[in-house]
Amino acid sequence: MELIMVDVEPGQAAMRIDVAPLIRALRPGLGQREFAEFAEEAHRQGLLFTAAYDPAGRCVGVATHRVLATSRGRLLFVDDLVTEPGVRSGGVGTRLVEELHARARRAGCARIELDSGMANHGAHRFYHAQRMSIVALHFAKDLSLEP
Repeated sequence: MELIMVDVEPGQAAMRIDVAPLIRALRPGLGQREFAEFAEEAHRQGLLFTAAYDPAGRCVGVATHRVLATSRGRLLFVDDLVTEPGVRSGGVGTRLVEELHARARRAGCARIELDSGMANHGAHRFYHAQRMSIVALHFAKDLSLEP
């Protein structure tokens, strides 16, 4: 599938119309207002929102990502990668990953990293098919549960 990759910024109509619905489907806890606030703050911190459009101009996938300098080297970290449910297994995710690889190389990154939920087995299969390895466990502590 031929796709056009476009970086979308907060304040652009495409953020609300195209990007937000896909990210909110992946992150159902984000309401419309919460998404807008997140997008503004995260973009200021360097998060890019790359939308994949099909030839008809329909947004069929989104990747959010940023370049980070870490003690393990420079890396491109993918916060979110989501495709429109109706086009899954149609090459959109693969094309987004290819775009991220190209951007990582241009930015001088040593690696691409991302987290995937433990129960998201479909995503795990996809990432393995993209020749990605499980190299760490991500631990978290919810501070809202503490007094």
